[in-house]
Amino acid sequence: MDRHHLAVVDAAQGRLDPAAAIDFVSDPAFGGIDVFIGRVRDLNHGRKVVGISYDLFDALALNGFAQIAARAQAEFGPRLKLYIAHAKGRLAVGDLAVVIAAGTPHRDEAFRACRMVIEAVKHESPIWKQEHYVDGDSIWSEGCSLCGDAADGHAAPHAHDGHAH
Repeated sequence: MDRHHLAVVDAAQGRLDPAAAIDFVSDPAFGGIDVFIGRVRDLNHGRKVVGISYDLFDALALNGFAQIAARAQAEFGPRLKLYIAHAKGRLAVGDLAVVIAAGTPHRDEAFRACRMVIEAVKHESPIWKQEHYVDGDSIWSEGCSLCGDAADGHAAPHAHDGHAH
């Protein structure tokens, strides 16, 4: 049985489905399921947002998701079930950008695994975000995968904005 569901969903062809995530990580032996849902909000840094575009290369992103899932499995044990799905393309305010779910025998592991996975996806995945504003302007945000610079030990400037990326 596969313990990880990893997906990139093109917004032009479908939507992320939290119910599918819960179904995937459910198990009669599990007492804990934790779900994180990231959605597009309407205001960022004082600017009215009308949408976001996410750009990514599916194979590279999925490879990264697999590495994150393997680390979580090593930390939380072989029974952990994970669901990782991220949208790509143009999303409107309120649309879902990312769904992470973790299922485990106990709630503590589910909470910790879900948190570890969303933080790793946000900070490590090669996903680029362009925000579109009500005034017609748009800007590309520096992703959290660029947050640190190992060469000099200083963090690169970035917008920690509460969006999925």
